Amino acid sequence: MSQTINMPPILLVEDNPMDLDLTLRAFAKRKFSNSIQVARDGEEALAFLPRWAAGEAMPAVILLDINLPKVNGLDVLKQLKSHEQFRRIPVVMLTSSREHSDLKAAYELGVNSYIEKPVSFSKFIEVAGQIELYWCVLNERPV
Repeated sequence: MSQTINMPPILLVEDNPMDLDLTLRAFAKRKFSNSIQVARDGEEALAFLPRWAAGEAMPAVILLDINLPKVNGLDVLKQLKSHEQFRRIPVVMLTSSREHSDLKAAYELGVNSYIEKPVSFSKFIEVAGQIELYWCVLNERPV
């Protein structure tokens, strides 16, 4: 894929250093065209809202963990999806939670997709490729 200056970033919200490293390495191996922004807790993720309101590029997709410090992922999702300007940003829960209650709550709050984090690096690369293909290439975004 060619590098395009106007490619929106991907926001990765992940607090676990090993999962963060694994995800970033998988994206690097896939040579994503989109830049990756990182928030290490829910509070950092929500700090992007005023930045976007001020004109900073909104992400093509937000990859959001559930179990985050300060503000958990479901609360971040709730705030995003209740915000008039940002509720259309696709949010993918990328989490290790296999709890049915988390899955159900995420969809009730408006998550666009729910993916359990793969354990192996090769599977993570595969998931990264699927995320890029669908959310950054194929998916049509409202303007």
